[in-house]
Amino acid sequence: MTSYKDLGLVNTRAMFAKAVKGGYAIPAYNFNNMEQLQAIIMACVETKSPVILQVSRGARDYANINLLRNMARGACEYAHELGYDIPIVLHLDHGNSFEVCKECIDNGFSSVMIDGSALSYEENVAVTRKVVEYAHQFDVTVEGELGVLAGIEDEVQAAESHYTRPEDVIDFVEKTGVDSLAISIGTSHGANKFTPEQCKRNADGILIPPPLRFDILAEIEKKLPGFPIVLHGSSSVPQEFVKMINEHGGKLKDSVGIPEEQLRQAAKSAVCKINIDSDGRLAMTGTIRRVLDEKPSEFDPRKYLGPAREALKEMYMHKNRDVLGSAGQA
Repeated sequence: MTSYKDLGLVNTRAMFAKAVKGGYAIPAYNFNNMEQLQAIIMACVETKSPVILQVSRGARDYANINLLRNMARGACEYAHELGYDIPIVLHLDHGNSFEVCKECIDNGFSSVMIDGSALSYEENVAVTRKVVEYAHQFDVTVEGELGVLAGIEDEVQAAESHYTRPEDVIDFVEKTGVDSLAISIGTSHGANKFTPEQCKRNADGILIPPPLRFDILAEIEKKLPGFPIVLHGSSSVPQEFVKMINEHGGKLKDSVGIPEEQLRQAAKSAVCKINIDSDGRLAMTGTIRRVLDEKPSEFDPRKYLGPAREALKEMYMHKNRDVLGSAGQA
């Protein structure tokens, strides 16, 4: 058993309480490798932002849980070395069973998500409560989910979304004891969050997605005043990186994300955690494709991963400052 406190990590409890009162959201950035992790820590130290390092089920299988634990320890030490001890959470994203959540808790994760959204309501309550009872013994915080997000990302996929029912949230929170709640108000997983038929095109031919359901969010806030709310599937899919990928051999069609102004609006509410994964993938892939296309004789990974890391850092700094409002809140 490894305690996250021995790794230098924190859980989300105080972090979320401060964010709800302050009208900003904590960035929850997924990572799969060293360069992504470096970029996240550099960006958050430079902007003095707290951060949640997210590990998906796929990333956990890809990287090995022992390596992830020690990467999180290294991230805390790296932040200190850079000159500012920002609060850092290591979080399991979309845990699909009690066993997966338990393994992560036992291996130093300070926060876990149990995603029972594909189950019946009663089954979702039962498995979420089981995870909460185990996690709280070790002061690990737990995120639950009500509603279903459409889209595909990593090992999470659903053909269509089901908005969270505000009438269910009080019962769910009381029965499970969760520390935060992921809801569905129109965000979606992946880089192709909406079909062209769901969008409008502006004068430049850019797809404009349907707006988020802030009316549902407002109803949930009324029923759970001050309770931490989470948005998944919140990448904005920057078109400059989509264009970069396509201009250098890629084939991304009709990729569209959540407008940043809508995310900023959400961050001013009880939404205190916003998950961003696809944007990091796009920035990294676009930069690597550009470097390899422009320098076809290059074979040193540092020569293309280094520029990708810098692009990621700049993008994360922008998110912290201009979208989530978390800059200066560490």
